[in-house]
Amino acid sequence: QLQIFSGHTRGVYGIEFSSFNCGRYLCSGSYDNTIRLWDVETSKSLHVFKGHKYGVLCVDISPLQSNNDNDKMNNIGVIGGNGYTICSGSWDKTIRIWDIETTKQFNVFKGHTND
Repeated sequence: QLQIFSGHTRGVYGIEFSSFNCGRYLCSGSYDNTIRLWDVETSKSLHVFKGHKYGVLCVDISPLQSNNDNDKMNNIGVIGGNGYTICSGSWDKTIRIWDIETTKQFNVFKGHTND
């Protein structure tokens, strides 16, 4: 065991390493209805994304657009992840897109009729 990431209050169902900064960041989705972005080097939670009404089953990190300056400050700090998003799927039957730069929810996709 190399590290422990503590912060979620319920089970963790999905994790994903960042595709930027050599995988330095980790995203996790939990049954506590939240998504967390972690700094792998420090094991600290950088931000908690809230909005799902039920547990988060899966997460992924992807570039939405890459026309931003990689050294630009964001709400989390300089992480070189500007233009990247987190995508999450939940038991609330929604898929949500979160902007890492602004730490805000970018979009909600509704339409699934089951978990």
